[in-house]
Amino acid sequence: MAVLTGKKAPSFSAPAVINGGEMVDSFSLDQYLGKKYVVFFFYPADFTFVCPTEILAFQQRIEEFEKRNVAVVGCSVDSQFSHWKWLNTPVNDGGIQGVKFPLVVDQSKTISENYDVLAGEYDYNENGELVFNGTPMAYRGLFLIDKDGVVQHQVVNNMPLGRSIDETLRMVDALQYFEEHGEVCPADWHAGDEAMDASHEGVAKYLSKHVKI
Repeated sequence: MAVLTGKKAPSFSAPAVINGGEMVDSFSLDQYLGKKYVVFFFYPADFTFVCPTEILAFQQRIEEFEKRNVAVVGCSVDSQFSHWKWLNTPVNDGGIQGVKFPLVVDQSKTISENYDVLAGEYDYNENGELVFNGTPMAYRGLFLIDKDGVVQHQVVNNMPLGRSIDETLRMVDALQYFEEHGEVCPADWHAGDEAMDASHEGVAKYLSKHVKI
């Protein structure tokens, strides 16, 4: 598994469905450079089981991301037609109607490969035929990308394990606090908590105040 944290997020241009039903041929995260933070997350497939719980949870909290100047973008290996159909299917029928943030198309699986979340790989069999070994879908990868296009946080879950929206927001808050104040955020830090100076004295002061063993 590649570690992209601290590196430029891989660039791409791909079809997507935006605003809950508008198909576009060329969508790129580059549009956010210098303007917004990005939470870019992969999910295995449309019309599945854990995936809608995550996607709808992001939509339910979308205002919290927007007030932090964060764009939320999803991606799977499904087509734009599958995305469109799912986005226009009522929740009670297994759809995600009401979701407005972009869903990117990765039918070629190259975006998933570049972010190293593809659950398998292409190889040649003994007959010289190109085959896919594994599951041709993405793991539940999530990447927090800053305004400079650099990945600051990543987490990858296996397919049965849903992600925490609270933890994603916590990491956004921690990144933005560090950028604004220059102080580092200790374990389980939340907005409003005390941070600490990144020095021996700062660590000692924080530990003496907050850690009791």
